[in-house]
Amino acid sequence: MFDHMGLGTADFQRSTAFYDAALAPLGIRQLYVAPKEFTGGVDVVGYGKERPMFWVAGQDPTSGKLHIAFAAEVRAQVDAFYEAALKSGGKDNGPPGLRPHYDKDYYGAFVLDPDGFNVEAVCRTPK
Repeated sequence: MFDHMGLGTADFQRSTAFYDAALAPLGIRQLYVAPKEFTGGVDVVGYGKERPMFWVAGQDPTSGKLHIAFAAEVRAQVDAFYEAALKSGGKDNGPPGLRPHYDKDYYGAFVLDPDGFNVEAVCRTPK
């Protein structure tokens, strides 16, 4: 359904350090750094596996509640995401585990990123 999404951060360096570490276990990494001549001088990076699908900008911090869920192929990636996210400045918002009230095989973990957004890794593959 979605092609891509983006958010603005209060501290670009802190946020990109968080996402670099937290998304690495999912195989997601920075794929594109937007040239500042195209962004009006704003720091912008795009994350993905094969093409940028998640964008982080160092301007106009997104406000309000935001929930982002990244797909994991196996449950161990969810566990690794959670540990990496906590080590890189994230705050626990729900440790790895089954959440059968969403779906019988829904295995997810939730952290709050440096801006307080609810970031999740989820695997829907049966164990």
